[in-house]
Amino acid sequence: MSSKIGFQQSFVNSLPDCYVDAEALRFADPQLVYFNQQYANELKASWPESDAELAKLFAGQQLPEDAKPIAQAYAGHQFGHFNPQLGDGRAMILGELELDSGKLTELDLKGSGPTPFSRGGDGKAALGPMLREVLIAEAMHALNIPSTRSLAVVSTGEVVYRDPPQPGAVLARTASSHIRIGTFQFFAARDQYDVVEKLVQFCIQRHYPHLLSSATPALSLLDAVIDAQAKLVASWMGVGFIHGVMNTDNMLISAETIDFGPCAFMDTYDPNTVFSSIDRNSRYAYSNQPGVTLWNISRLAETLLPLIDEDKEKAIELATKVVQSFSEKYELAIRIKMSEKLGLSATASDSELDGVIKEWYELLQTQGVDWTLAHWHLEQHIKSKDKHLFKLFKDETKLNDWLSKRERLTMSKFESFNEVNPAVIPRNHLVEEALDAATIKSDFSPFYALLENLQTPFNLPNDLKYLYPADTKFNDGYVTYCGT
Repeated sequence: MSSKIGFQQSFVNSLPDCYVDAEALRFADPQLVYFNQQYANELKASWPESDAELAKLFAGQQLPEDAKPIAQAYAGHQFGHFNPQLGDGRAMILGELELDSGKLTELDLKGSGPTPFSRGGDGKAALGPMLREVLIAEAMHALNIPSTRSLAVVSTGEVVYRDPPQPGAVLARTASSHIRIGTFQFFAARDQYDVVEKLVQFCIQRHYPHLLSSATPALSLLDAVIDAQAKLVASWMGVGFIHGVMNTDNMLISAETIDFGPCAFMDTYDPNTVFSSIDRNSRYAYSNQPGVTLWNISRLAETLLPLIDEDKEKAIELATKVVQSFSEKYELAIRIKMSEKLGLSATASDSELDGVIKEWYELLQTQGVDWTLAHWHLEQHIKSKDKHLFKLFKDETKLNDWLSKRERLTMSKFESFNEVNPAVIPRNHLVEEALDAATIKSDFSPFYALLENLQTPFNLPNDLKYLYPADTKFNDGYVTYCGT
């Protein structure tokens, strides 16, 4: 292996209070089971040439000189309850790599072993959840939704003791940074506002450089994060994505989607859909995601108050005004998203447009229609008068009534949906089939076949099994687990 790969260490050098040193476990037999060569080519890195050396790198067994393995400190509200110390309990960051675009991204090894933040956990990860993260993260990327990326998965040659026991694995993933709302909470809870201020400066430089000259950096950062998170959650809603564990430690300041443990995609449209086994009160159900995002943003605002103004009352007033802008920003983002999905002009009257969108929601719910198929076939109907749309609805009369209202709103000649309505999403039953084959039978062909289709989501798949949902029986009993 090359003595250096190309890592930079701006986080380590800028924020020494925000991490502890980490070291990977020694694994019995690391084997490379997945490597994202296309993505690796976008990174300015001197990668090892052999699979064996790649496996040692991505399992943390053999690191280059320029790597600096660390575990980040953060706190977080988990299902509304504050935990003042969480941190990377089974992951370590090696450093930043430069993308072809010139931007930096951090390489993180998930499942590399225990750290000082493990809280009694074994620090390991299982193969199934790590492969699941590959499928979901790469699907999100292909859907043009900001997300962490998956670079590699290495099997460790060990059994991880979960229920049931599973093969062990390490996931190599990237994010533009792993700084979370919970990172700010960790230091604010300890009155370390000098560190919070450094975090503000670092996040502006890394994620929002247009704010570098701002006279009110903390308030400006809050506003930028609100804007980015409003657009992110609107993108989730547009594809029927349900995150499942929207704790403040799982919300990145960069507004990239992270932590795909209990996430899932909605088939039949129901705003109350929830899949996560640990979300017993449906806190993070599909329709609750915008409100939870606002709640989490409010927690970020609390950590910034002493930096916004020395006068606490004035700081609260200024922060409250910015936080309250989230609802308006989200409503605009989701209106634009749904306008695109329905082939409508976003310049239409808000009240008329909102009425048509609301009726569409109601129609899908009362008719029990699949969210993804409804928008895919609507697009085909508008483009070529394709009739498959009508087969999805029990009452064609109501669909025709809605289509007539929609037609009255189309302001100009329809041109393009611009890749907003996917044909292929990570259908829950297909994900489970792929993971079972890989983890139980050591057959990775379903995994790679699904991944290939997920990478071109706006194309009609050759094999139509990737287009259609599972039967109702599967989804009625489908539950997701966090995989820890």
